[in-house]
Amino acid sequence: MNLKIADLMSKNVITTRPHKSIAHVKDIMRKNKISSVPVIDENNVPVGIVTSNDFRMNIKDNSPVSKLLFSHVYQVPAYNDVSVAAKIMRKHKIHHVVVTHEKEIVGLISSFDLLELLDGHKFIMKNPPTPSKKKKKKKR
Repeated sequence: MNLKIADLMSKNVITTRPHKSIAHVKDIMRKNKISSVPVIDENNVPVGIVTSNDFRMNIKDNSPVSKLLFSHVYQVPAYNDVSVAAKIMRKHKIHHVVVTHEKEIVGLISSFDLLELLDGHKFIMKNPPTPSKKKKKKKR
């Protein structure tokens, strides 16, 4: 497969800052019908990501988003093959990966984006190898 992440990712990414409230992020997700919002610092560098699953935690809506963030945000460069994003998602059991270029967010790729490959048939399945057709020597 030679499809790049940049070909498949969502490019219009809505982000937030660590000091914004959880209620603010919930409102962003509801209004935009999205399930994740990357959290960035003042240099547009990702410091985390909030997903709808994070709201299951028992944290008050007026708390800052930083209370939901883990110490690591999974990122992948836009020029990588989509299989790299798929491997990250499978390995870490996540559904969203932040796409970066020179440390800045340029997109977001989700497991649903990867499923579009199957639904839209944007890839070509290679034929499995065929058994060797060596001539068998006849016994005399």
